[in-house]
Amino acid sequence: MAFVQQSSPHAHKARPTSRVMLWVIIAALPGLLAQTLFFGWGNLINVVWCIAVALASEAIILKFRKKPISAILKDNTAAVTGLLLGLSLPQFAPWWVSLTAVVFAIVIAKQLYGGLGSNPFNPAMVGYALVLISFPVAMTTNWAEAALLWQGAPGFGETLTAIASGHQTAIDGWTMATPLDEYKHKIATHTAKEVLAHPTFGEGVARGWEWVNAGFLAGGLLLIALRIISWHIPVAFLAALGIMSLAFGSNADQVAPLSLQLLAGGTMLGAFFIATDPVSAATSHQGKLIYGAGTGILIYLIRTWGNYPDAVAFSVLLMNFAVPFIDHFTPPRTYGHHKARRGVPGKSQG
Repeated sequence: MAFVQQSSPHAHKARPTSRVMLWVIIAALPGLLAQTLFFGWGNLINVVWCIAVALASEAIILKFRKKPISAILKDNTAAVTGLLLGLSLPQFAPWWVSLTAVVFAIVIAKQLYGGLGSNPFNPAMVGYALVLISFPVAMTTNWAEAALLWQGAPGFGETLTAIASGHQTAIDGWTMATPLDEYKHKIATHTAKEVLAHPTFGEGVARGWEWVNAGFLAGGLLLIALRIISWHIPVAFLAALGIMSLAFGSNADQVAPLSLQLLAGGTMLGAFFIATDPVSAATSHQGKLIYGAGTGILIYLIRTWGNYPDAVAFSVLLMNFAVPFIDHFTPPRTYGHHKARRGVPGKSQG
């Protein structure tokens, strides 16, 4: 029997970026489905609108940069940026809020730095942070109350009209603060039992939100199984958030308990879809563990003692700042060496 002899290293063909991004979109569908079923049509409309704006924005800026438009748009990265913003923004956010977030994410946070592979910060989170700071009222008063799609939630036409007009008077009765926001601002003057009696929380952990997080968890596990992402960032992210909650949040009459930290808000979306951005995240396995843990710790700190109840965007962006430092001190072991070269150049590596 003849054997083919080949010299090392034996490299396998890498997946094209377009296919990787397509799997990310597919994996996000369970979470989007849960958002639609429990909070109405808002997120679905936002996702379609944000993707369309992202593709148009990238096409226009590529034309100005005299880059091949069709070839770059086919990598699906702009679509993923639009998807993440559509999933993250409030269900009834006015169209101009999402437009501002997407255009800033694509034009400033991505293309201004040179395009895919050159951006130091997660574009979607840059856009989200911008509109959260610039339009705080629109970003905090347009979250939908949990209501099953088939049990009286605002219809598709009503939701689309509210988003397109920017006036929420017709759906004021369907808006409500997020569970983390409600808990954060009420726990100072109420007991945990009194706060959790609010309709926002329902009979479960956080009415509807636990199913949304379960959907993104399922999609994230699919990405890990397909080796689209590695387990290091999500596991470190969730473990650090959980440890911080157990260490400092044992008294539910003072801070949100572990169940809310994990299953209310954008925790699973952040852990599996946002923090794992391959461009702005750390690269080595050890670096990913540090990066993920740092993000989880920052989320808990900001949620508990900061002004923002969710904090995923700011935590990810702050850790993006630290990525060059993390990568410098956590390089992987190169082929043929017993251990990685790390530390300050010029000093003994042992």
